[in-house]
Amino acid sequence: MDAYRCIVSKRDTRAYLDKPIEEEKLDKILQAGRMAGSSKNTQPTRLVVARDREWLKELATCGQFTQPLLAAQVGIAVCCPPDGSDFDAGRSAQNMMLAAWSQGIASCPTSIHDQACIREKLQLPQDMQDPATGRKGWRVVVILALGYPSPAVPMSLGKKRVELGELVHEERW
Repeated sequence: MDAYRCIVSKRDTRAYLDKPIEEEKLDKILQAGRMAGSSKNTQPTRLVVARDREWLKELATCGQFTQPLLAAQVGIAVCCPPDGSDFDAGRSAQNMMLAAWSQGIASCPTSIHDQACIREKLQLPQDMQDPATGRKGWRVVVILALGYPSPAVPMSLGKKRVELGELVHEERW
């Protein structure tokens, strides 16, 4: 699948088959996350991969809208240090979701609302502090749920995308 088709056809998907993701495919997904650009090439993100279904359910308790993790074959926690950029983490996450989709693997980003919960469960390092913000310790920006899409569940809710003419403004609003 070419890059443009991958981008325009990818949809967040919350229903997955009970089929493991092959290691070679997962490695490509993780490599895509590693290769994401970052501000000043700081490469701040780190990834925690969870494959155990019961452990994924446990991690899901740290967020409010984490149901996709309950059916996922793999979860990838995208982590940042205290001075790391959520934007850089998002770039890594998007790379991984597109790399997954290019291999027929669906994904959905899930929000983590309880950082204390996820820090404890993933045993994230807490010894760093950002001098500018005072923020301490590593945090999870997002956990990606991954799996082969279930053909029984539509990948789109049928809602149309905003038309390009409504989205784009030239020079000024």
